[in-house]
Amino acid sequence: MTHVDKRNRTTTLFAALNTANDDVYALCRQKHRHQEWLKLLRMIDRTVPADKEIYLICDNYSTRKHERVRRWLGKHNRFHVRFTPTSASWLNMVERFFRDTTNNRLRRGVFQDLEQLIIAIEEDIDGHHQNPKPFIWTAKANDIVEKVIRAQTALKKRRLA
Repeated sequence: MTHVDKRNRTTTLFAALNTANDDVYALCRQKHRHQEWLKLLRMIDRTVPADKEIYLICDNYSTRKHERVRRWLGKHNRFHVRFTPTSASWLNMVERFFRDTTNNRLRRGVFQDLEQLIIAIEEDIDGHHQNPKPFIWTAKANDIVEKVIRAQTALKKRRLA
């Protein structure tokens, strides 16, 4: 946003990524509450075959942990939820999808209204479904762990300085 931009209305993109086949389940909603999160969970529940287990890797946003969400998950035992550590969004593969949507469709886009923005997001998701490419993690676990250790060491040195 620059000094001449004015934000009128916004949308929240709720999404889940099936890392096995790169399917994206997504909803745009005006608010970012547990009710909207539950709508996405229900959509996934209806869409994914009933004999499949569902593992969700989520950030720690409070909507994911709301009492009504916990109750719903308690009644849907095929859902297994794990939370990424704070500041570790890179562990969540749906963040890669958000990055790609931002870079490919939104960053330089001009949208006259909220409806145009939502249409652009939905078109990007449709395009993604036309040519899905499952993510193949090429980094070695040891390399990742070494980078994390180096980062933690650097942060500790900064705090002491």
